[in-house]
Amino acid sequence: MADDGLKYELMVENALRQVVREALMTAADRGLSGQHHFYITFKTDRPDVSIGDRLRQQYPTEMTIVLQHQFWGLEVERDHFAVTLSFGGQQERLIVPYAALTGFADPSVKFGLQFEARPPAAKGRVGLPAAVPAVVGAEAPDKPGADVVALDAFRKK
Repeated sequence: MADDGLKYELMVENALRQVVREALMTAADRGLSGQHHFYITFKTDRPDVSIGDRLRQQYPTEMTIVLQHQFWGLEVERDHFAVTLSFGGQQERLIVPYAALTGFADPSVKFGLQFEARPPAAKGRVGLPAAVPAVVGAEAPDKPGADVVALDAFRKK
């Protein structure tokens, strides 16, 4: 069968990354209400991820951040988000393209998504919208009963 150009798997993953973007937009506009908080896992070894050298050394391939009570300057763009967090008493600005995401969870409502990080975009461009190991600042989101949407069921074998 010829490739007809419809890449449904990519379309679904783009739509799910849009869910993350919209959740972040709501948090940036109104803050996080009630018990909502976000665990965001992303690849740190990508050239389009901007984190401090100290964090990159501590988390050379992947890290999880928590947006709950103490985050500042959350900016949500079409292809990335930026936020300032405190690590060991020092504030650091992170810039993360959605394409670098490997996980997103809001444990307060037992919601989670997993992604495959996409390769970085062409030089000079931030990537368009893309397991939770080390967790920074909170407990892991993989609580029993949490609903996680895994895209593996839709992937070609």
